[in-house]
Amino acid sequence: MVSLGLQAQQTAETREVAAREADYYSIVDIPIPDGIELEVGGMTLTPDGSLGIATRRGEIWLVENPYMTGTRIPRFSQFAAGLHEPLGLAYHRGSFYASQRSELTKMTDRNGDGRADSFETVVSWPLSGNYHEYSYGPLFTPEGNMLVALNLGWIGHGASLAKWRGWMLSVSPDGTMLPLATGMRSPAGMGYNAEGDVFYAENQGDWVGSGRITHVEKGDFVGNPEGLKWTHLPESPVSLKPEDIPDTGSPMAKVAADIPGFKTPAVWLPHGLMGISTSDIVTDKTAGGFGPFAGQLFVGDQGHSRIVRVYLEKVNGVYQGVAFPFREGFSSGVLRMVWGTDASLFVGMTSRGWSATGKAPFGLQKLSWTGKMPFEIKTVNAQPDGFELEFTEPVAPAIAGDTESYNVSSFTYKYHHNYGSPVIELEELAVKAALVAGDGLRVRLVVEGLKEGYIHEINAAGVQSGSGRDLLHAVGYYTLNQIPEGEKVALSAIDSSTPNPHAAHGQPTALRTNETVVGVPASVTGKRTTTMPGSWSNGPDQTVVLGTLPGLKYDRELIEVKAGSKVQITFNNNDDMLHNLVLVQPGTAIEVGELALNMGLEGSQKNYIPDSEKVLFHTNILSPETSETIYFVAPTVPGDYMYVCTFPGHAYVMQGIFRVSN
Repeated sequence: MVSLGLQAQQTAETREVAAREADYYSIVDIPIPDGIELEVGGMTLTPDGSLGIATRRGEIWLVENPYMTGTRIPRFSQFAAGLHEPLGLAYHRGSFYASQRSELTKMTDRNGDGRADSFETVVSWPLSGNYHEYSYGPLFTPEGNMLVALNLGWIGHGASLAKWRGWMLSVSPDGTMLPLATGMRSPAGMGYNAEGDVFYAENQGDWVGSGRITHVEKGDFVGNPEGLKWTHLPESPVSLKPEDIPDTGSPMAKVAADIPGFKTPAVWLPHGLMGISTSDIVTDKTAGGFGPFAGQLFVGDQGHSRIVRVYLEKVNGVYQGVAFPFREGFSSGVLRMVWGTDASLFVGMTSRGWSATGKAPFGLQKLSWTGKMPFEIKTVNAQPDGFELEFTEPVAPAIAGDTESYNVSSFTYKYHHNYGSPVIELEELAVKAALVAGDGLRVRLVVEGLKEGYIHEINAAGVQSGSGRDLLHAVGYYTLNQIPEGEKVALSAIDSSTPNPHAAHGQPTALRTNETVVGVPASVTGKRTTTMPGSWSNGPDQTVVLGTLPGLKYDRELIEVKAGSKVQITFNNNDDMLHNLVLVQPGTAIEVGELALNMGLEGSQKNYIPDSEKVLFHTNILSPETSETIYFVAPTVPGDYMYVCTFPGHAYVMQGIFRVSN
């Protein structure tokens, strides 16, 4: 049996980062009474500052004094029960509203005893019965309408098996439901930015190379074509048809440029780097009570138990912006967030069936600013010839003005029906100049080779503050949808006596261009043999078939073979997410998983197989409903070797024992 204690382990790097972040943003547990399975699916604040919490088990709880003032004891009382996996909750004019699987429900306490005694169906929608048909919301609009979003079903790929699955819809108080936009796959979060525009969060999957957030307006198509099967209906504001969407694997921005109404993401959240399972979206409206990031977005990640920070700007009428890590170390998978009355952020969590790096099956925590100022890149704004970085405190001019303090690269993902995508067209860009403003708070980077529609990794690891501090988070990912017009820096006026190591004769260095085949490190190519060796005239000594179970599990926890035997393993990925099978030295599953997690942009290109002697044999990353067979000779030394999935975040849970005996 694989020890469940392994779930509690996180990477050493993650623990180190979380410890540094804690100096500026503290996490406090809200104690949950015994017997309450608080698997948070929805969360909202009531007028008196209490929390309303919907659980995936169908309950609504009221939490008084979640701030733990006075007696410091929060008080839990059950408001309702018997709902069908609500994944959203709102409070409006004395009633709670929740999206269940098949309906939007209004719940009211009419007799004042603290429990709902009125349950009204505002509107219902069809279901096929598929397990993947989650429903999210509502998000109230200023006019008093409600927005809901409906997940696609899963049949080996995302599928709109019932009307309006894959859509965002508007619901009026009288229950009139109108479709607004489609192209959603798994729209787990919705929220407003500071300007009051609606954004939704998407998760990696088919037609979705990586997590992202997208500005949504009526009539938009945002990427997954399954929902287009309903555009023939008269109430549809979208006119595109499924056959209008090409399946070529070209970058999404290039495809969208030729299709009217195709809205690309405002900000991509690179998979494995910013998270693996995008969830809720909230905007900092605390007027400085939460630190120096007023007006910026905070986006949760369920799989990596973290929150990332997003700064948005509008260029030529199009949203774009940059994503930074913000806070690691939450106890479970971050699904819902809501602001408290004291400028703290309440974080509701769950991990059942959706495993997370946080060890707990559920949780409720409060995130607060300690009052200390972190040294961070506060904002990034696109320029005609690069980017302007704004910092939270003045930089050391000599260091920040040195181009060697920065690295910039661009990349994108394939847009295709396959599940996820490797990083493609990764290219290092030349940093030609770094101009520090007089107050030390801004640096203008002149970058050669900017690409519209691409993600740009901006690494400022060499920069220090005037007081000698390193950046808390040095790397951000800017989605450049539009290059702004304006005046460019005259390079001829800049002292170029210091050579730029990133420039070769003034040209960017191409690392990988138009890469379409997912590779493996050259040093480990012998560890993946997919055809039976010709010398095996009598075939394998042992044949093993391995599959998956829900909740990041292989369907076998133990495989036993003879030392030195010829082994054939067929791995069937019958799950709804990406997995691989990696055989490793005894006791090294977590170590190899951490090495894979730290591979950065190269991880997806190399199937998250680190170049390590601890890796013995492996399959490639497999899309859902695919399989691969590998052949190898078992180790000659008996022992309990291990097999593990090294897809980011999976290694803590998805493991088994590969026992070699005499």
